[in-house]
Amino acid sequence: MAKTPAIGIDLGTSYSCVGVFQHGKVWIIANDQGNRTTPSYVAFTDTERLIGDPAKNQVNMNPSNTVFDAKRLFGRRFDDLPVQSDMNHWPFDVVSDSGKPKIKVDYKGESKYFSPEEISAMVLMKMKEIAETYLGGQVSNAVVSVPALYNESQRQAIKDVGTISGLNVLRIISEPTAAAFAYGFDIRGQGDQGERNVLIFDLGGDALDVSVLAIEDCIFEVKSMAGDLHLGGEDFNIRLVNHFVRQFKRQHRKDLSVNKRAMRRLRTACEAAKRTLSTSTSASVEMESLFDGIDFYSTITRSRFEELNEDLFRSTLKPVERALRDSKLDKGQVHDVVLVGGSTRIPKIQKLLQDFFGGKQLNKSVNPDEAVAYGAAVQAAILNGDRSEAVQDLLLLDVTPLSLSIESADGMMTTVIKRNTTIPTRQTHTLTTDSDNQSVVPVWVYEGEGAMTRDNNLLGKFWLTGIPPAP
Repeated sequence: MAKTPAIGIDLGTSYSCVGVFQHGKVWIIANDQGNRTTPSYVAFTDTERLIGDPAKNQVNMNPSNTVFDAKRLFGRRFDDLPVQSDMNHWPFDVVSDSGKPKIKVDYKGESKYFSPEEISAMVLMKMKEIAETYLGGQVSNAVVSVPALYNESQRQAIKDVGTISGLNVLRIISEPTAAAFAYGFDIRGQGDQGERNVLIFDLGGDALDVSVLAIEDCIFEVKSMAGDLHLGGEDFNIRLVNHFVRQFKRQHRKDLSVNKRAMRRLRTACEAAKRTLSTSTSASVEMESLFDGIDFYSTITRSRFEELNEDLFRSTLKPVERALRDSKLDKGQVHDVVLVGGSTRIPKIQKLLQDFFGGKQLNKSVNPDEAVAYGAAVQAAILNGDRSEAVQDLLLLDVTPLSLSIESADGMMTTVIKRNTTIPTRQTHTLTTDSDNQSVVPVWVYEGEGAMTRDNNLLGKFWLTGIPPAP
């Protein structure tokens, strides 16, 4: 009996996508509705649980029990500022459970509490089912993508999601690195290109990832990664929502932000308007009986949308600058700038990026919604033992996304392995003991870029023993 292929999953904040490598190529698998991407939504009703398109389709009728954006809570504490900010825009309740965020919903007449990992596991199970329907057999192994700058606790959350959903996660792959595989497969059909320096610009629903790679034949060498874990399409949606809330208040002297259902309807309309503005210069927002029986009709121009998000759009260039600086490449040495993620369809973002690279034509050869799942599927095939010619010689040289440091006596970070160091690696750092005749030293290991350990993520602790006592 033939071995069931491993699958690649892009578990996105807004949408998820699944692919499989078979017969020498990647197939992106459509869901029950025939869509190649699935909304990362889970809804709870008095009678059933809905996932994907059915969940999103009923969100306006059931906003308090329809959960989305669960990935924005991964590895977070309840009192983290980004969590508190997001809670102001979510129609569902998030509560603290020993300092960790839990999502509260009503399901079959009872209050239920779910961790973000449990909600995302439901989405992952749906993606697994989609693949199994297509392949006609049980799927056990997968490669799952994460934003490039996820720390260890956030990556562990993804592994936990896999365990809950019944999947063995073969590897966690960074989203821009996965997208680079999709780009690499695309250019392989164009003959020998020599070594090419490529910048992947991946702007999705909640995060911006930038990665610089050197690609030659079958070797993909990551030079650097940078990003912003709280900048994406959802943030642009929020700016639009706030704009119309203010407009409604001016026109009708009523604050519709107090009504969850009205806010959910407005958010859905704003997401649609944002998509329209990528291809048209204006979009209409029309809702009957939005709040207190008041109909709401308005328009938004592309230029006004750009004004509302000007600071956010411009801030997308900061990780680009950081990634180039860490890669020790000048912008003129970049051969291709590859666009990935649905938010790269926004014309202003494309214009800012093109201007930054001196008018360089941006590469749109990969499908921005599917590229990450495509690359994850390629990596899954390699790790699952596929020996077909298309993947057998592929080699990925990755880097550490965050610096690894140890705590010194004054609570400062002493960096041992700098961010964007090619792995595997070995580094040596010499330290002295802080007191006379000390024979044991506790070593606390952290990841992150903060100067103080309190600003970084603790990975673990070990004891260095057998030190010869000395005055």
